[in-house]
Amino acid sequence: MSESEQTDGTPGRLPAGEVQEMFERIAPRYDLLNRLMTAGLDRRWREAAAAAADVAVGETALDVCTGTGDLAFALARRVGPRGRVVGLDFADNMLERARAKAVERLELVEFVQGDALALPFADDVFDGATVAFGIRNVADLGRGIAEMARVVRPGGRVVILEITTPRRLRRFYELWFDHVVPLLGKLLGRDGAAYGYLPASVKRFPHPPVLAAAMVEAGLEDVRWQLFAGGIVALHYGRVRG
Repeated sequence: MSESEQTDGTPGRLPAGEVQEMFERIAPRYDLLNRLMTAGLDRRWREAAAAAADVAVGETALDVCTGTGDLAFALARRVGPRGRVVGLDFADNMLERARAKAVERLELVEFVQGDALALPFADDVFDGATVAFGIRNVADLGRGIAEMARVVRPGGRVVILEITTPRRLRRFYELWFDHVVPLLGKLLGRDGAAYGYLPASVKRFPHPPVLAAAMVEAGLEDVRWQLFAGGIVALHYGRVRG
């Protein structure tokens, strides 16, 4: 089973092939819709995730479910030209756009296609690993986190940036994700179905304390989290046990 394979009809879940096809389809409009849906704040959140990875000049980092590469680029600026950053995704069209952006921006990032549930890397080869707005799309959350922990050296950080259900602002949250986001997807991207998937996938995603517990179970320690945008976005990070 790979990435998001699921066939039980659970809201917010789709078979792996359908999720992959969806991201292939929305790739040309992905960055624009992200900027509009977050009022541009997603860039700031990704910078915070890169900082939480705690990688230094000359070190190595992996960005899982990298999409069009924005978090990978933020990591690359931290490790510098002597470091190494790899961005992994299962959608070819996303990776094509990421590679084009890397050339345009002169960013030194290696982009590879792969499965978040079976990362094509040996144990302990990275100093840190991140994932932004993608871990909720995998079929087995615990396995996805464990794979990230496996490829990071002991003491290195695993970072998860994800949308979550806030305790406050519930009415605004429900209006935005249940109505405005699908409408934006339909009007600007001609793909309301893809952006209708988003609120359902967020609603089934664990609350911050539950996700933190899953990270501990997957082999991380000193797990912490912070909330952004009134609790709509959560940034989790923890270190791989030695």
